[in-house]
Amino acid sequence: MLAEVSQINELATEFSLELETTQVVQTLTEESLIELLPAFDGWIAGDDPGTECALESGYRGRLRAVVKWGIGIDNIDTTAIKRMGLSFTNTPGMFSNEVADLVMGYLIALARKFMVIDAAVRKGDWIKPQGMSLRNKTAGVIGLGNIGQAVIARLSTSGVKVIGYDPFVDELSGVEVKQWPQRVDECDFLILCCALTSANMHMLNHDVIARMKKGAYIINVSRGGLIDEPALVQALQSGHIGAAALDVFQSEPLAVDSQLTSMSQVLLGSHNASNTLEAVRATNRKAVEAISEMLLK
Repeated sequence: MLAEVSQINELATEFSLELETTQVVQTLTEESLIELLPAFDGWIAGDDPGTECALESGYRGRLRAVVKWGIGIDNIDTTAIKRMGLSFTNTPGMFSNEVADLVMGYLIALARKFMVIDAAVRKGDWIKPQGMSLRNKTAGVIGLGNIGQAVIARLSTSGVKVIGYDPFVDELSGVEVKQWPQRVDECDFLILCCALTSANMHMLNHDVIARMKKGAYIINVSRGGLIDEPALVQALQSGHIGAAALDVFQSEPLAVDSQLTSMSQVLLGSHNASNTLEAVRATNRKAVEAISEMLLK
């Protein structure tokens, strides 16, 4: 982490900015932001709560520009930003390959039961559970933007057929684009890589899960709010859903006493799909460059 802070400071010097980094483990609180933001002209936000109150506090002070580090902007009140006339952007297109690589890692781990084998061998059990081949299977990919297309490219090389879901895409080469949740019952794998909005909160709910193929696998590298977690837990317990790989959760960090943590058929992540050295450094540069253009134009 210190190396990344050092790089950001070097970038700030390169772009003639005076930069201050905060001491934080996960995210700043709304209260901290209300106190901090008025003193700054620009804010490079992570997953911090960019609420109307926090932004209003900054706007009453010096704040004039906000850059969301990363792709997802569901934690930023963009309506308030527009009303205040603040400059705003995110850093799109920076993590497509990294997230898609992780999806394939999750997919293979689930299909070949890596978690079950690893846990058994560590206990001295030399088990040989039968896995699933990928070729000629069907994957539903939710979200057909940069990440979704990178996932599809990798699935195609493995011989996986793809049904795509995206309200903003009518057709895509090599993909059967359908309205959600049409033909979800045909999917051996369901991969979520779309943005979270008020319209798709809990799009994977009890009713949709009930329509899915028995034993199907679910992978979520987007936002936890897309899935109704209690409904997923119930489906995993009953065996209707065979396994899941979840990098994101509705409440983060995931509580230690979550029912998901006790399930051997669930592979848990820490909202870390994009975190490679190369991608982080490229995004740091993109974010600092963007805030510089906004403030120094």
